[in-house]
Amino acid sequence: MADVLIAENVPDIKDILERIFRRDGHAVRVTGDGREALDCALQTPPDLLVMNPALPGMDGLVVCRRLRAAAHTRHVPILLLSVRQYPAEQEAARRAGADDYLGKPFANKELLARAHALLDRPGGHTAIVPSVAMTD
Repeated sequence: MADVLIAENVPDIKDILERIFRRDGHAVRVTGDGREALDCALQTPPDLLVMNPALPGMDGLVVCRRLRAAAHTRHVPILLLSVRQYPAEQEAARRAGADDYLGKPFANKELLARAHALLDRPGGHTAIVPSVAMTD
């Protein structure tokens, strides 16, 4: 069981993400604000952060950069979920420190596969090239 922090401002998606990860056996913390996500992650680093890059309060890319700058959160895997699937958006996310980038809508199986890949990866954070989203 992993500690998953979800930062999503769209209520329906936030609820879906929480259910997906809880059903998969994970402890889940949920926020809808970038500043709150940063504070939660800095206070108690999660095993995985699943985040919308377009959050109120603080942009998700800023959250990524700040987590990568702090020694105790530098290793936290970050999976971004976004409706923006342009190569420039994905590259900006990678440069900010995101480990993976999945487009919305997403397939539950694909989301969990990527989450497990990040959770199972030895050695902590190593940014990877974002890939295209799959749907059910």
